[in-house]
Formats: sequence, C-alpha cells, structure tokens
Amino acid sequence: MQDDDPNPIRILKQEILSDDYCQLKKVSFTQRRRDGSVQEHTREVYANAGGTAVLLYNRERRTVLLTRQFRIGAHLAGHDGSVIEVPAGNLDDTAPGEQARAELCEETGFRGRALRKMIEFFPNPSSLTETVHCFLGEYGERDRQGPGGGKEEEGEDIEVLGMDVDETFRQVKAGCIADAKTVILLQFLREELQVPNDPYSGGRGKIVQWTVFPPTRSIIASTAAT
Repeated sequence: MQDDDPNPIRILKQEILSDDYCQLKKVSFTQRRRDGSVQEHTREVYANAGGTAVLLYNRERRTVLLTRQFRIGAHLAGHDGSVIEVPAGNLDDTAPGEQARAELCEETGFRGRALRKMIEFFPNPSSLTETVHCFLGEYGERDRQGPGGGKEEEGEDIEVLGMDVDETFRQVKAGCIADAKTVILLQFLREELQVPNDPYSGGRGKIVQWTVFPPTRSIIASTAAT
C-alpha cells in the first residue's frame, strides 16, 4: 500500500465459509493506521441485503403494535429468548417500504398507514454488512387483514401485542424491551408524541393492558411504583 494511496483499506482475500441463512465470509485486509503504519487483519463477516423494521401507533388507543417471539441468539446470551420487538424482516431484492408492509401483514395481520422512514443504521458494523431501514406508521382495527403469527413453514411462531405506549417506554427503561431496532423506533415515537409526563423521569405507574392479537387473552401488567 502506497503512502499516497487515498484509500486506507485494501481487501486482500474473501473466502465464503457458509452460505446457508446468509453468507458468512472470512475477509483478509490491510489497514493504514493514522501514524502511517500498515496492519493486516482477518475478520468474519455476515453479508446480506439488509433489513427493514416498522413500528405502528394507534392514536385513539395510544397503543403500539409489537411482536414477541423466540430468538436463539438472545437465548444463548443468557436471556430466556422470548424477545419483544417491532415487526421486521430481510430485504432480499425488495424496496424497504414495500418489504415493511409485507412483514407487517405476515407477522401481525395488520397493514400500516402513513408509513415514513425515520432512520437507516448499522446494527453491528464490525461483523455485519446489514443496514436496517426503520419506519413509523399508524394502524387501527380496520387495518386488520388477517391473523398474523408469521410463516409456520419458516419456523415462525409470533405472538402479536398491542401495548400501551407509555408502558413500552417503561419497559425500555427496565430492560424488558432490549431489542435495538425496537428501542430506536420507540425513541423516535416518543419524540414525535412529546410525552408530557415522561415515564423515564419516574413517578407513579398505572395499570395497563396488553392486548394479544388475535384477541384470545389479555395480559394485565401492574406498573405501580414500589
């Protein structure tokens, strides 16, 4: 690598280790450091076309539409693996907004209205090529298109939750909602709503209801301060 080379990174070799769910590559490259010296590195990187995530808000009921499903990565990290998150999916060759709408119907049974893109971010730039396109939108009962729950043939078993928006903010603070894309989208929603009695600031809680779709049962969660 020449000292006058404007590009400090040079890819030496890429080897495909696995090509199942997505490509796992072993990449060798050189990096010119700030002091001018050159180092060689080898990293393993998952490569895919990116993903999309969408959070829907019901203005009349002040609820958001979330999902709960098992995630093996969270389980192996010591969590029980049951993760609350926004509907999301891989892009493949589909435009982000179009894929967001498809994932909504597939996972929750609802279609979204007034979808708008809020941010695109790298969830883990050290080991993923993935970028996630995040959307906010709205929904109501008339937007229900089907039962949701995901695709059984793909191993999906998704529970759909209509959760009080203030409760979601408390759950983020308590660490019960810890999925990155979900936390980011809830933060965007919180800023849009400009919540006057911010749950992050503490204070007494209230009794809230999580609606599980299809409406076969409800979960009552007490958030009264102790």
